This record gives sequence, structure tokens and C-alpha cells, in this order.
Amino acid sequence: IADNKWTSFGQLELIETQTVTSVTNIDFTDIKQDIYNIHFMTITASQNVANENVSIRFLEGGVVQSGTHYQWALQNGGADGTFSESKSTTGTRVIGTRFADSGDPLMSYQYFYNLGDSTKYSFQTMHSVVDHSGVLEMRFGSGVMTRTTEVDGIRAYQNTGDQITGTFSLYGIRYS
Repeated sequence: IADNKWTSFGQLELIETQTVTSVTNIDFTDIKQDIYNIHFMTITASQNVANENVSIRFLEGGVVQSGTHYQWALQNGGADGTFSESKSTTGTRVIGTRFADSGDPLMSYQYFYNLGDSTKYSFQTMHSVVDHSGVLEMRFGSGVMTRTTEVDGIRAYQNTGDQITGTFSLYGIRYS
């Protein structure tokens, strides 16, 4: 607003959009963690393999953190009345989407908190929806990297190493 001279709290500012076809990793390496305390990501994708999540890992000093220092908890629900939960206290990632059948579209959004603050844990919350075997399903939950470190990147990937196609957009939330 007015060439960034007036405050506009909560404004979404696009950092980067990546549209990919048949890739294994989507890396955001310039997340502007020194500017934004809260980040927002949208995912619109389809998978090339059935029953897999799009997972999220954080980068520290440009290096993907894949050790067992993630925790996550999710609630799952279907239009057919089925509900469940899933969780891990020794995860190697946080979960970014609900799993889908091969080729089915999936949508998700995530919030990331404290990524640039080396004195706090880095948190994630997520919501996703997918048509899974003809049944609308949703998932919501959260995750955390249980180390205090400055996160300077985000990787989205399919957990089995298979490929994914879609559009991934990362935003910063101004003055958060």
C-alpha cells in the first residue's frame, strides 16, 4: 500500500509460485524468513501414485532436515461418515495433504510459524481435501520440528519418492 509506506497488517505477499510436472521435490529456498514470521502455502496437485501424502520438511542452512525430530497429529474424515486420527512423535516430516488415488486432484493450505526464529520451534498447521476413490475426504492437523533452529527453506515432496504434478505457492503474511 502506497509503495509499502503504510501498514497493512495481515496482507498476503507472494514469495514464489512453482508449477511442476512429474517431479519428486518442490523446494522453496528463498522464504524470506527474516521478513515474515508467518508463511502460508497453497497446494493444488495430482499424484502419480495412489495412497500417498504430500509431505513437508524444513531446510536449515539450505540442508533438508530429515531426522526424527518432527511430530504431527491429524484428524481425517470422509463424506461416507468415516473418521480417524493419525499421529507421530518420531516423524521424519510433517504431513501436507490427504492422500489421493493416482491422478485424483488434491488441494491443501498450510500455515508455518516461527521459521526464521532460532529461539523457537517451527510449527505448521494444515487443511486438505481430496476425492479419494469417489469419496470426498478432508484432513486437518498440525506439526512441529522439535528443535530450535532458523528454518530457511521448505521442501514439499511425495513420501515414497514418486513424482507429483501441480502448483505450489508460498506467501508471507506481512507484519505478523
